[in-house]
Amino acid sequence: MNGKAIVIGFTPGEMEMLREALRIPAFGVPEDCKECLVSEIFERAETLNGPSDWHQRKFVIMDGVDNETIKHVISSVKSLRLGRVIFATTTENSLGWKLKDLLEELMAEDEYFQAMRWARKEAKKKTGPFLDIGKG
Repeated sequence: MNGKAIVIGFTPGEMEMLREALRIPAFGVPEDCKECLVSEIFERAETLNGPSDWHQRKFVIMDGVDNETIKHVISSVKSLRLGRVIFATTTENSLGWKLKDLLEELMAEDEYFQAMRWARKEAKKKTGPFLDIGKG
């Protein structure tokens, strides 16, 4: 398996658990990298130093990984029960973003998908702010 992951929001103990569970290298990103381009962070991931638990949310951002690896990473991290984690893979576009901007975008997407899950669940129950107009 190729690729690597950068992780944000994890304590040192959680970082150790991640590194043991994943098949790809995982590197913590310190707060002083917020203004860096995502591509630069991946290029120098092995040399980053400092705590990665500076953000209130947890992120696992993967680069250069195939679908099998993505599935493995997600299931492995979820099995550790470390709380809510936002998962992402890089794109050609996102590699050119500043880290802080990418994290903001990922949080907005996560909120949107959470709201959509809630709306589908409520619609199935036919409760909440949804009309039950039935079938004509």
